[in-house]
Amino acid sequence: MRRDFCDGVGIARLLNATLVLPKFEVAAYWNESSGFADVFDVNYFIKRMNGFVKVVRDLPLQISSKEPYRVDCSKRKGQFDYIERVLPSLLKYHYISITPAMSQRRDRYPQYAKAALCQACYSALRLTKSLEKKATELLEAIPKPFLSLHLRFEPDMVAYSQCQYSNLSPTSMEAIEAARGDDRKPWTGEAACIWRKRGKCPLTPNETAFILQALCIPSNTNIYLAAGDGLMEIEGLTSIYTNVFTKSALLSGEDFKSMHGNTKAALDYYVSINSDSYMATHFGNMDKMVAAMRAFKGLYKTLFLSRRAFAEFTSEGLEGKQLTQALWKAHKDDFSNGRGSALPDCFCEFKL
Repeated sequence: MRRDFCDGVGIARLLNATLVLPKFEVAAYWNESSGFADVFDVNYFIKRMNGFVKVVRDLPLQISSKEPYRVDCSKRKGQFDYIERVLPSLLKYHYISITPAMSQRRDRYPQYAKAALCQACYSALRLTKSLEKKATELLEAIPKPFLSLHLRFEPDMVAYSQCQYSNLSPTSMEAIEAARGDDRKPWTGEAACIWRKRGKCPLTPNETAFILQALCIPSNTNIYLAAGDGLMEIEGLTSIYTNVFTKSALLSGEDFKSMHGNTKAALDYYVSINSDSYMATHFGNMDKMVAAMRAFKGLYKTLFLSRRAFAEFTSEGLEGKQLTQALWKAHKDDFSNGRGSALPDCFCEFKL
């Protein structure tokens, strides 16, 4: 969400367009209905973006009454892609909707677009006062020092991966099957092995705990679990690491119970960028943004656990001490410093 929005700011500057505050996608599975203003301080954002990109809350009625013209940006990468392919639609329809491509070539943006993009992500996006207060309470409630662990093993995540798992509980298997639908059937046979060796299969909580042990993370480590409400098989982690803390256990009150997916994710993000160390089992948008922001703040204890290494070693039959040693070697030099993983050149000072 945050990364896509930052990309949108950069594209708006490329096109010299006015940016309308975005609407978040509605996700029924996550009980999601929050909007931009529920998460971010709108007035602060508009003020901080002054001189970079013009931002408006709403469009004039004569424009907003119409649906925006949707532009497919899935194959757009660099500056000239947007100017040659997207700008004509903007000039023709005056009101367009885009979803930035995952393969953005931000390194090819002109300096003025990079500056707008960096300003948005590192300086202009601030949580609402009420949400920041709740996030501060959460951070203070976690015993120090602590590791923030972003663990992804929800039914929709597993279903989307098209991976097969054995030894999961019947409840987990039912939830996964319900999330698969007709177009996400799992790979079978040799194709399933190849898919797993490519690192496409999410780590289970038990596999995550095994890797943490291989990395010599003590079992009494304070761990904040940055995860959604639908996380499965959590006992695989908590049976080994007993000091695991969640936002639902540390926070109380009706305001927390009424939070939706985006506001809860904002709490995880805030805690993660301020944690003593951060580890993730997935290299998703949140993880990239957390790594980049931690590096921006001078916090470099950030590590992405390797699903590929785990799959390769286990497929070779490694187990016990051999597997532990192999996992240690695979990760020991793999600490990410965050620079470039989300936004290039944002560590430089721009003079516009």
